[in-house]
Amino acid sequence: MGIATAGRAAVLRETIAELAAQTRQPDRLLVCATAPSDVADIAAAQARPDILFAAAGLPRQRNALLDAAADCDVLLFLDDDFLPAPGYLAAIEAAFLADPMLVVATGTLIADGIGGPGLDPDAARALVRADLARPAGPVPPVPAFAGYGCNMAIRVAPAMAHGLRVDERLPLYAWQEDVDFTRRLGAFGRVCRLPGARGVHLGTKRGRGSGVRLGYSQVANPLYLARKTGGGAYPYRYAALRIARNLAANLAHAPRPQAHVDRRGRLRGNLIALWDAARGRLTPERVLEL
Repeated sequence: MGIATAGRAAVLRETIAELAAQTRQPDRLLVCATAPSDVADIAAAQARPDILFAAAGLPRQRNALLDAAADCDVLLFLDDDFLPAPGYLAAIEAAFLADPMLVVATGTLIADGIGGPGLDPDAARALVRADLARPAGPVPPVPAFAGYGCNMAIRVAPAMAHGLRVDERLPLYAWQEDVDFTRRLGAFGRVCRLPGARGVHLGTKRGRGSGVRLGYSQVANPLYLARKTGGGAYPYRYAALRIARNLAANLAHAPRPQAHVDRRGRLRGNLIALWDAARGRLTPERVLEL
């Protein structure tokens, strides 16, 4: 299991504490941080993770985790604010053992706080407990378009054999890095969602950066990824849909923004990116100048 983190030590402690409830414990727990403050008090945690450090930026941190797990069969990337249900890892392991062609597995979300103000850990635990009470039976994996970065497991061997890396041209929070990476890996096997691997994504807003930068990436990253893959792994139609949806949401909410979303900042970033695209100057790295 690999967790990339930056500036969210308190929520990371909650996530690691929750792992003690897993019916199948991870063979290794890797945490990649950018500074010692990111992992304050983590070394004393029951799970005793191996702590790595990398330059800031989700792709760099995830690549460091991938390098550290090169001798593993399966690497599960979890966000530092994802609380898995007790049977989550057991369901991941069972799926990869059952299907040699499975190369990416993403779990099923009980709830996702990313679209709202975010969920606190106690509320997330209550949601997990309520979900455990639902009638459960064997449900087969469902084909998926891509993995969802907050909880996605990959088969390590094909990633290493084909030199696949998370694209480090996508800086900072790296909007759409998960879709790009898992779609490229999916060329060598199956990508599925597992109904039995369940959890809650808190969607913690702390540490996610400025609205202007995210807004720029909402346009720049999909266009860059579609061009990079020639519309193959990352289709042009998908890129256009992502851009249109985000632009429409930002336009609709900019006059009266939600308290938890900097819609005006995102809209400004969208417009800067569109202007750069019109001038032929659009690059993902431009967010570092904003």
